[in-house]
Amino acid sequence: MMAGMKETSARLLRLLGLLQVPREWTGTALAERLDVDVRTVRRDVEKLRSLGYPVTSTPGVTGGYKLGAGAQLPPLLLDDDEAVAVAVGLRTAAGGTVSGIEETSVRALAKLEQVLPNRLRRRVAALGAATATLGNRGPTVDADDLSALAAACRDHERLRFDYTTGNGETARRIVEPEGLVHTGRRWYLVAWDTDRADWRTFRVDRMTLKLPAGPRFTPREPPEGGAAAFAQRGISTGAYTYRARVRLQAPAEEVAEWVTPATGTVEPIDERSCMLETGANSLDALGVWMGAFGVDFEVLEPPELVEHLHVLAARFTRAATPDRTNGTFGQ
Repeated sequence: MMAGMKETSARLLRLLGLLQVPREWTGTALAERLDVDVRTVRRDVEKLRSLGYPVTSTPGVTGGYKLGAGAQLPPLLLDDDEAVAVAVGLRTAAGGTVSGIEETSVRALAKLEQVLPNRLRRRVAALGAATATLGNRGPTVDADDLSALAAACRDHERLRFDYTTGNGETARRIVEPEGLVHTGRRWYLVAWDTDRADWRTFRVDRMTLKLPAGPRFTPREPPEGGAAAFAQRGISTGAYTYRARVRLQAPAEEVAEWVTPATGTVEPIDERSCMLETGANSLDALGVWMGAFGVDFEVLEPPELVEHLHVLAARFTRAATPDRTNGTFGQ
């Protein structure tokens, strides 16, 4: 009896996993995947429904089974790795960049750990004991705002919001949202700005939403490379006074260890060199950072940076050869 119950539970978990794929499954296709007959599939579907999972069925040759959205959260069936992943995610959310969900995450984590088997509880505890989280010093965003933005992206609805720029100016924006991008430190919205007739990247923590969302729109062709690539280009170069393209004599994978999505993009040229696109608000900062890579490099643009490297070189030379006769640096 116990073996039969375990087999049924395992089959229900596999069936639920198949139904979560966004397609309709015929009873025959599910029976083949689960190695049972169609009658068993029907009984298992009814069992999932009794547990609260909204499995819909469409009759006919082209019909089948599909997992719909339910009004109530049914019991979750998670395998070992999924359960550990959820627990780790909740721990991270408890101290992350989204405000208002810290306490909720802690409560959910406590409930999950109560029902975890000992072997998984030990894995989660070991991860928690070995992991330290630095406090988030950056801006946080409201969970409700993120939900509203995600819904507008999904439903293709226009958004209105007041946006505060880096210099403190505020203006009303009307956009067609494409997608949300998270860099690990900040949240960004990539959207088509209807007034400027161009793609733009907005920091979510600088937005004051005007809800409800506006009318639906027809989705456009997304920016080159998609929302994430567009946001990275704007974050790493677009917000700075100076933008630079530099050829570094080092493999791309080595340089990439020094470059975050917020500081630049790295593209390989060949096995021994790569192209770095980055930005900064001062030529000093750009020049010093290029030297910090510890490899030969060539500045392709801007020309102001090429000229400023001579100024930096002279400054470093004077620092290395002080005039020791009178205690002053050489002139």
